[in-house]
Amino acid sequence: MTSVQVDKQHDGNEAADSASGEGYHRALGARQIQMIAIGGAIGTGLFLGAGKGISIAGPSLILAYAIAGLVIFFIMRALGELLMYRPVSGSFSEYAREFIGPFAGFATGWTYWLFWVVTGITEVTAAATYMTYWWDIPQWLSALVFTVILYGANLISVKLFGELEFWFSMVKVTAIVGMILICAGILTLGFSDAGDTASVTHLWDLGGFFAGENGIGSTLMTLQMVMFAFLAVELVGVTAGESKDPKTVLPKAINTVPWRIAVFYVGALIMILSVVPWTEFKPGVSPFVAAFEKMGLGVGAAIVNFVVLTAALSSCNSGMYSTGRMLRDLALNGQGPKVFTRLTKSGTPLVGTTVSAALMMVGVWINYQWPGEAFNYVVSFATISGMWAWIVILICQIRYRIKADRGELPQSSFKAPGGIWFSAFSLAFLVMVVVTMGMDQNNRVALYGAPVWGLLLAVSYLVLKARNPEGSAFAKRSDRESVES
Repeated sequence: MTSVQVDKQHDGNEAADSASGEGYHRALGARQIQMIAIGGAIGTGLFLGAGKGISIAGPSLILAYAIAGLVIFFIMRALGELLMYRPVSGSFSEYAREFIGPFAGFATGWTYWLFWVVTGITEVTAAATYMTYWWDIPQWLSALVFTVILYGANLISVKLFGELEFWFSMVKVTAIVGMILICAGILTLGFSDAGDTASVTHLWDLGGFFAGENGIGSTLMTLQMVMFAFLAVELVGVTAGESKDPKTVLPKAINTVPWRIAVFYVGALIMILSVVPWTEFKPGVSPFVAAFEKMGLGVGAAIVNFVVLTAALSSCNSGMYSTGRMLRDLALNGQGPKVFTRLTKSGTPLVGTTVSAALMMVGVWINYQWPGEAFNYVVSFATISGMWAWIVILICQIRYRIKADRGELPQSSFKAPGGIWFSAFSLAFLVMVVVTMGMDQNNRVALYGAPVWGLLLAVSYLVLKARNPEGSAFAKRSDRESVES
């Protein structure tokens, strides 16, 4: 059964069973989906990128994470509404095809694939950087080894991917909770080298809460880094086609977003910046590692470095998982080479994963050429391509809700709060983030690349359509249904 045929299955139970027809195995259980959802919100953007954000905006970075986290929750609830309407593999591009148009589905699928390729490069770069904490080895060598290992793991089975993500996420969650408890102990009991100076007054005494060079303006300029930290929370949508009980598991996973953000981002940063003054953090250095070093807990710093290494590998592992499935979804819809439809006996998209992993090897070359700047070079590209998926999710939810309220489509069992208004607010927020990226010369290069990517997609789409003008992949949804019937 192709994704085109899946379009007809509006009933939740039928849609939930569609993945087996697509060739995938429903091997991801509730335990794994929950930890994938939690781990998706904890990555390199927090463990490494927060260091640069603190140096720019000071304590107000906490507010930036809180507001952005609220928007992320709105986005995830919008996605949840769509998933309960029709849970399918390759959900973002599927919804874009249905509610926006064939080209939108084409562009979304390929852009989300690009996002994970670039993110894989970003994360393997971060992982290679963390390895230098212990050994003086070339970054490119570590990047190569990690890429090969994760590629091999993703070819074995989706169950192995789920197990890896479960334990990767478990390590991250345990570390952050432990960090919060240690900082709380220092603030109340006064132990460690930072015990005499630790105080919550650090949040406003050292130049004020908005202590950045340009006050609130500095806070706004960190939004790009903040949004990068939240990239991958939507991975739950990609797992919809391979989860055992999507109608039960996915809403529960999505509803954990607020407390995840409150604890892992806002809570952790409040504790860290209370124990160690924000002025002592530097860009390119994990604030978690730096905090333990300032506390005089050297062993703790080494442990946290292992944790942030795990976080980077977790995200790269997710990238390997996502890219092959997005390419296969495109191929099933006639918007990509048919060779990408091939699955192994264990239900993994062999060719798509292999091609994506090969492109991630570009990260090895970047680490060889520019080991000091590699991370910053690719973050902005990952952010702009990842936010495209969020924009599409919001637009699709707005259009779906309007049609559902008119009685043209069945109502979702998991409605987003605020109807279309919270989604409209979130869209406006994402536009503001893009504007701030254009104001920063270091991030502006991603905006230069976006039109080039868009032009490449448009030309590719026209070429494919010219070769098969009657293909269902290039027809509106209503036309596709009539063709299938």
